Amino acid sequence: MPNHKSAEKRDRQNTRRNAINTAGRTRLRSQIKRLRTALATGKKEEAKVLLPETISVIDKAVQKGILHRNTAARHKARLTLHVNELATK
Repeated sequence: MPNHKSAEKRDRQNTRRNAINTAGRTRLRSQIKRLRTALATGKKEEAKVLLPETISVIDKAVQKGILHRNTAARHKARLTLHVNELATK
C-alpha cells in the first residue's frame, strides 16, 4: 500500500496504463492470429485484405509503446513474406 500522496497517484496511473496496454496488446495479438489463421487455411484474398490492417495495428502498437519498433519490423516482414508466398502458390 502506498504511504505518500504521490505514490497513491502513481499507483492509480499504473493501474490505468496497465488496462490500456493490456487492451492494446490483446488487439494486436488477435489481429495477428486472424491473419495467421487466414494464411494457415490458404485463404489468399482474406490474407491480402488482412495484411494492411494488421500492419496498421502493429504500427499503432509501436506508437503507443506496446511493442518495440524492431519487433514490429520483424513481425511485419515475416507476415508480408508469408502472404506473398501464399499469393504465388
